[in-house]
Amino acid sequence: QVQLVESGGGVVQAGGSLRLSCAASGRTFSSLAMGWFRQAPGKEREFVAAISLTGKSTYYADSVKGRFTISRDNAKNTEYLQMNNLKPEDTAVYYCTARYGFGLGYTKRNDYAYWGQGTQVTVSS
Repeated sequence: QVQLVESGGGVVQAGGSLRLSCAASGRTFSSLAMGWFRQAPGKEREFVAAISLTGKSTYYADSVKGRFTISRDNAKNTEYLQMNNLKPEDTAVYYCTARYGFGLGYTKRNDYAYWGQGTQVTVSS
């Protein structure tokens, strides 16, 4: 079983930055493709970013490309989401997620088996 715990959310002004972290339990972190999703009030949960097992490959939603950076540290069983130039429309609960297997391009909620509890990010204008 994989348990994911996010941290790092908060309130920031537009144009500011935040870094989210996701700590994973277990000894299989390097076998997990990791990702981030977000869900704004009244909206569907949407894909944000994904990273391969080794961290060499990444994939982003168009809405965050060039502003967000996903990374991972397999020695620490942790993935990160660096968010720069935040906009009010980035306000949402951000979820860490994981799946066993290779490849990127998995952007649907059902593609991922494991989820964190979520962390709130609020961007004020």
